[in-house]
Amino acid sequence: MENLRSIVAEHPFCKELEPAYVDLLTGCASNVRFEAGQRLFREGGEANKFFLIREGAVSLETVAPQGGKITVETVSEGEVLGWAWLVPPYRWHFTASAAGPVRAIAMDGTCLRTKCQKNHDLGYELLRRTIDIVGQRLEATRFRLLDLYSAEVPGSSSEFF
Repeated sequence: MENLRSIVAEHPFCKELEPAYVDLLTGCASNVRFEAGQRLFREGGEANKFFLIREGAVSLETVAPQGGKITVETVSEGEVLGWAWLVPPYRWHFTASAAGPVRAIAMDGTCLRTKCQKNHDLGYELLRRTIDIVGQRLEATRFRLLDLYSAEVPGSSSEFF
């Protein structure tokens, strides 16, 4: 049976992370499971954790101006869900729901922020890894918006994107 430390160490987000940092992260980690349709968090809610997805997929959604929900992105196995725990005011920017059964490691953001204050090198490493995720999410959102709006403009095509 795998222990929590080895699961954290093997997740792509933590690959090549110094063993001492893996130990610090593991001290803030717990195994979690979600059933299909279960909310992991709600847009505007307090963001004090993030998730290392082990199995399954999670839909990131936001409310459309004309009503209803828009799925911005789907996060799946090997990916990280959540970066708002790191940036004040620590509020979720999207709603996340399990697309099916999900197994993940929940990382306590409050615990990690405290450890980052004590160990700035750890903080830098987590920030560096997290900013990559933010960039990926922004790029995904950009392409989603291009698809969404080009479909609404007669004669437009998103084939160049």
